[in-house]
Amino acid sequence: MRVSLIQRASRKPVLITGGAGFVGTNLAHRLMRIGRQVRIYDNLSRAGAQQNLRWLRAVHGSRLQCHRGDVRNTADIRAVLADIGTVFHLAAQVAVTTSLADPREDFTVNAGGTLNLLEEIRRANRPIGLIFTSTNKVYGALEDIPLAVSSARYHPAGDLCAIDEMRPLSFHSPYGCSKGTADQYVLDYARGYSVSAAVFRMSCIYGPHQYGTEDQGWVAHFLIQALQDMPITIYGDGKQVRDLLYIDDLIDALVCAEDHLPQIAGQAFNIGGGPDNMISLIELIERITALNGYPPAVAYRPWRAGDQHWYVSNPDKFERATGWRPKTTVETGLRRLYEWISVNRRAGPAARMAGT
Repeated sequence: MRVSLIQRASRKPVLITGGAGFVGTNLAHRLMRIGRQVRIYDNLSRAGAQQNLRWLRAVHGSRLQCHRGDVRNTADIRAVLADIGTVFHLAAQVAVTTSLADPREDFTVNAGGTLNLLEEIRRANRPIGLIFTSTNKVYGALEDIPLAVSSARYHPAGDLCAIDEMRPLSFHSPYGCSKGTADQYVLDYARGYSVSAAVFRMSCIYGPHQYGTEDQGWVAHFLIQALQDMPITIYGDGKQVRDLLYIDDLIDALVCAEDHLPQIAGQAFNIGGGPDNMISLIELIERITALNGYPPAVAYRPWRAGDQHWYVSNPDKFERATGWRPKTTVETGLRRLYEWISVNRRAGPAARMAGT
């Protein structure tokens, strides 16, 4: 089944919205390496997008198709969807802080842009697969989970070890609202219009081609700051915990999801490193100290509204559906990202302060 599905899909190009971003660049590279035709649709507004696009063109040349455009432009979306077999919808406004400053802009990109894409897929009147990257922020601040605290991290006071898809949605912050709205539209179009679509509710992703300028780019941001001998700002006490997923493992999951469409259509999956790959910010600082040979300067600021003290994904549902599971340990992934930033950081934009 896996081989035949790949063979069917490979006859048509793949569209990656936001394809010059961190995840999109790694996904495009993987797909072109295995002979897929890739079309990127990106407005190139995000810091690092131009560098990523230059790298993709240097490696893959004319095999890469790139169209500059915005998901709010329905005519452009209609044009780039021509002859496409699968869409990986990654384009988004990704910063919680930006959503708080301009919630209307955040909504028009994340919710409105996704609805535009869904409508054009529906109007195409032919099968087009869709995989949408949502966020763990759709579960809110998780304030109802009682937490204990140790010297270096928060952890649930009871038996809970990870968050699965049975967790009720609780949109928090304009970003959480806009991504959550898009998340639900994708699932509803799968139910109501038989769009072959699935949702990834992602935890913290890290790896090469991440410039660490957005809220969820905090792992790369911390490493960039340390390598540039600049202070790292932590919002809160640093004991907040996240599960980390290395980019290669996420790309494996995205490719695997395409292979299993439409069997997984209409479902949402929590995608992250899981309990085996959780880390607190304080513990990350300790890892950076070991990699760099000396501790970075750290400044603490007050908690930000809606910050989750603890979030760890339970990816078991996706593993049961597809056989995928994370392979890269935090230690290995951090070392790889540290080495990539050491070589490439001068080519990247200056990082601004970020959290989680």
